[in-house]
Amino acid sequence: MNFNSVVFLFCFMPLALGLYYLVPGRVKNAVLLVESLLFFCWGGITWLPLAVGMVAINYAAGLLLASLPAGGKRKIVLIAAIVLTAAALVYCKYTNFLLDTLNVIASTGFAKLSFLDVLPLGISYYTFKLISYTADVYTGKVKAERSPVVFAVYVLMYPQLIVGPIVKYRDMADVLHQTQGRCTLQKAQDGAEMFVFGLAKKVILADSIAALWQDIIGTGGIGLANASLPLAWLGIIAYSLQLYFDFAGYSEMSNGLSLMMGFECPANFNLSYISGSITEFWRRWHISLSGWFRDYIYIPLGGNRCSAGRQMLNMLAVWALTGIWHGANWNFICWGLYYFVLLVIEKNFLMKYLKKGKVWPHIYTLFLVVLGWGLFTCNAPGAPLGLLLSRLFIPQGGVSALYFLRNYAVLLVVCCVCSTQLPGRFWQWCKGKAPLRAALCGVCFVLCTAYVVAATGSTALYANF
Repeated sequence: MNFNSVVFLFCFMPLALGLYYLVPGRVKNAVLLVESLLFFCWGGITWLPLAVGMVAINYAAGLLLASLPAGGKRKIVLIAAIVLTAAALVYCKYTNFLLDTLNVIASTGFAKLSFLDVLPLGISYYTFKLISYTADVYTGKVKAERSPVVFAVYVLMYPQLIVGPIVKYRDMADVLHQTQGRCTLQKAQDGAEMFVFGLAKKVILADSIAALWQDIIGTGGIGLANASLPLAWLGIIAYSLQLYFDFAGYSEMSNGLSLMMGFECPANFNLSYISGSITEFWRRWHISLSGWFRDYIYIPLGGNRCSAGRQMLNMLAVWALTGIWHGANWNFICWGLYYFVLLVIEKNFLMKYLKKGKVWPHIYTLFLVVLGWGLFTCNAPGAPLGLLLSRLFIPQGGVSALYFLRNYAVLLVVCCVCSTQLPGRFWQWCKGKAPLRAALCGVCFVLCTAYVVAATGSTALYANF
């Protein structure tokens, strides 16, 4: 079930929120867990035992870590819990990739496991939540959760199942144990506004600009091989905008839903495309994932508190894992290593010049980010990397970009404006004008509804990762 579907918007969400608001505070967690399990099982119950098992393993590991004295036994429990949890993710997400790779390298004939073609809902996200919880209990940053209901709600709450964000237990624990005053009118209003504008980013901007890229590479499109150099760049820019508004929009919907239920979650995006360096870009893009790798991979490996060579190895590990996390394909691994190289260059040489620049650092960053999205999407049908690079960098004939510019110019301008600080500043200007804010939200929701009804409820791009 997608957030941008008629079933969710007009059936599941109002009924789930209504019941959640009506029940007493002491049973809100139980109600939320039932709703989350229903959401999880909407497409089938195949993977429910796996999710329950992963929750149970880390719940038990937390209690065991809390009861054991400092020493080797605690480390064994930590390692066992992390290995079992990570093994479930590896099995579901990477088994077919590993089999295909082995078939190519060793000329074996292993068949694909067809039941793994579709990932268990949210496994890439709740796996990291589980690992972060167990690691935090081990290091003493949080106390072990005694209530299995509270712990299961933290891991499986439905607003964060599809695309995260990856929120740490310590950031939600207080509200999870709050039985009075969890939900307020102000939180509900702010959450509703956030949800509506996130929905608009997804269904009005992301899904609409996606048509430009599909007109080039999709079935029935002109074909990338027939695109001129300007059209190839126009297409990959459109894909970059689609990816941003799709993921940022879904993240805002997630945070908006959470806020309506009383949970204040950190923003997952912060105007990523206004960045003046690749380093800044990754402080603004998928913030919860970047923070997770920093806290649970980079720093435990030594972070910056070691030799320059060891720092490079630590960064290599982080970015190789970042690429692998995004998908079971070599292009994602190369995409992660691409950013490793760029960040090493910035860290050791370029950053001092980027800090002095005004305009060129933003152009430099956008160019490399957009180019990176070409590498990111090159496993998609119709956009092989070699062909895409030749069309982007070798001047040659092909279908002109003028026709597509005429059809998509207004949408491209709107998307570019919405990637900047201007909409946020306008919304702040409206802060003291409640009727205007309500009217804008209402109009926006009506427009979103029209787009949702006319479309097919396309899923979030990052739900595939």
